[in-house]
Amino acid sequence: MAYQNITGSLSPKDIQEIKAALQTIQRKLPFLITLSNEERRSLVKMGDKSLAFVNNSITVAQSNREILPASFKVEELVRDYQLATALTEVLISMRQITEQVDDTLLAVGSEAMTSSLTVYDYVKTAAKKTPGLKTVAEQLGERFKAIKGRPTKAASGS
Repeated sequence: MAYQNITGSLSPKDIQEIKAALQTIQRKLPFLITLSNEERRSLVKMGDKSLAFVNNSITVAQSNREILPASFKVEELVRDYQLATALTEVLISMRQITEQVDDTLLAVGSEAMTSSLTVYDYVKTAAKKTPGLKTVAEQLGERFKAIKGRPTKAASGS
């Protein structure tokens, strides 16, 4: 279905409740970490294609503990795998919501900018004949002034 004009609102209470729900999610995931870009690059990645490999290696490790060093913790491997699959499920749901929020924000922001550009055009036209609107037109026009020699486009939304 094609996107149509969005009509919606969030009350301060709605926003508070959403933030509280997000805080609940964070409390349920106390082990979350933040990696640097360097750390992210250095880690071995487990993507969709690797799930079967890891699952099979767990089966082999559980069935053949004697071939592994005593320091190798099969139970830790199992916990890591279970957490990875659980987090994958959570991440898929969160990405769907994030994508919808991002798309909605983009669309409603576009609607607001398009309408504001229309207002600006009318104000510029009316400022030529209506006392007091010249200052307003100049104020609105500040948005489109070039930044240190960089040209701007009125409809670019930047």
